[in-house]
Amino acid sequence: MKKPPLKLVKNPATSEPETRAPTQLPQATERAVSARRRNLNRNIFSVRPDVDTTTLLVHASETLASLNVMTLDFAYRLEGSQHNVALALHQLARLTELLVNRARDNLDPNGLVAVDKPPVVH
Repeated sequence: MKKPPLKLVKNPATSEPETRAPTQLPQATERAVSARRRNLNRNIFSVRPDVDTTTLLVHASETLASLNVMTLDFAYRLEGSQHNVALALHQLARLTELLVNRARDNLDPNGLVAVDKPPVVH
């Protein structure tokens, strides 16, 4: 594997050029990224607590089905080991979709719960 060339970057503290790999993060950026990873309360996405389990599983299944299509399409655009990694990701997503579908079937084996209508919450 070919390594990227090192770039000379001026260090503002010393005005001396400093050798740094292009993928190396500056210390301030590294600290900010680390702090963000440690603070799990900064999640901007949430799921309403009043949504029933069957609805959650249906949406998870549909999301996984979309992920399966995307990863398979992506895999066939790649070659070599990258193709194999993308296919492995596709297989993991497919396996997870099967597990979610089985859980959904276990909760509602006859498919009696209507998913199209949101639950009524008082």
